Amino acid sequence: MRPGPRSLLLPTPLSLSLRALVLLCLAPRCQAVQAENVTVLEGGTAQISCRLQNYDGSIVVIQNPRRQTLFFNGTRALKDDRFQMVLFTPRLVRITLTNVSVSDEGGYFCQLYTDDTHHQVATLSVSVPPDTPTVEVRQEAVEGGEVELTCLSPRSKPPATLRWIRDRREMPGVVSQQENGKTVSVSSTIRLSVERKDNGAAVSCEASHPALGGQKRVRHYRLDVHFAPTVRIIPPPGILREGDSLSLTCSITGNPLPRDVQWTRINDTLPERAEISGPTLQVSRLSQSHNGTYLCQAQNNYGRAADHYTLLVYDPGAVIETHSAVPYAVIGGVLALLVFTIICVLIITIWCSVRQKGSYLTHEASGLDEHGEVQEAFLNGNDASQGKKEYLL
Repeated sequence: MRPGPRSLLLPTPLSLSLRALVLLCLAPRCQAVQAENVTVLEGGTAQISCRLQNYDGSIVVIQNPRRQTLFFNGTRALKDDRFQMVLFTPRLVRITLTNVSVSDEGGYFCQLYTDDTHHQVATLSVSVPPDTPTVEVRQEAVEGGEVELTCLSPRSKPPATLRWIRDRREMPGVVSQQENGKTVSVSSTIRLSVERKDNGAAVSCEASHPALGGQKRVRHYRLDVHFAPTVRIIPPPGILREGDSLSLTCSITGNPLPRDVQWTRINDTLPERAEISGPTLQVSRLSQSHNGTYLCQAQNNYGRAADHYTLLVYDPGAVIETHSAVPYAVIGGVLALLVFTIICVLIITIWCSVRQKGSYLTHEASGLDEHGEVQEAFLNGNDASQGKKEYLL
């Protein structure tokens, strides 16, 4: 008695894709069909292969994940031009699928019809790399406040990894994911404190994915920080004289940059010959009637700023007289000081002379008294000391 049909599973070789093998055994020989799993990038071309062993001409059918027959032996059964039969041999049956999308993902059946129907499944996986992410700002950044930035990768499979970079350093963000059919939307949000110095600073959001092979999709973003304006008038060099021309430039910063610049003269109107061109004020043929304080003002939605310049037009004649009077004033002062010094010296000299003469007369009178006493004593025949003693007794 001959043994009935039986099924034998052979060991599968190791490879990059998972392989399954089905042996269909019919006495006296066995047929086997083998399918390979496939991973392909979205938009690419997938090759789905069915390997045959001991093929005896039985019917081979290939079906899609919805169990619709694509090919019956080598004949097309489904009208989808993206599927093409590229090889049909006793050892290998291969079809291709172009412009693959995630909707094509699933198990493709390689079926070998004998007395019993057996099949093997080739699993098609579609990888969706992320596009360059986008950066969204929830509200405008204002000096002294915070700005919230969200980096969004709307579609990837498996989910993309997002990183924030500033000045070559990573900034941690709050990551969230949302499934969108077979793909995933990924976002990362950060909050930054901003000042006016941060205006124009660069931050980057990087998206990495296994399908990119180590490369990254990067979105660069420059901070747009709004702040109040600053105003500074650039004065002309040197001294302005009558007949010269005046040119004042108002240097303005701010975000947004103020469009309207206002020139005024404090407590007076602008000269008739004044011309305003944007931030520049020009006045030709200056005269002293143009003297005054000129004001430049600018504003945006975040504040107002102003700067002033005081114009003093010199009369060349007045300047010469002023300079010529200076030496005479100095000479007069020196002469006055010299006269005063001479007078003081004369007074001191006279005072000293008078004092010396009085002292001489006093000493002379004292000498005469002593001489008289000595002479009287000599005439009396006594010495001066004795006479003096007698006089005292």
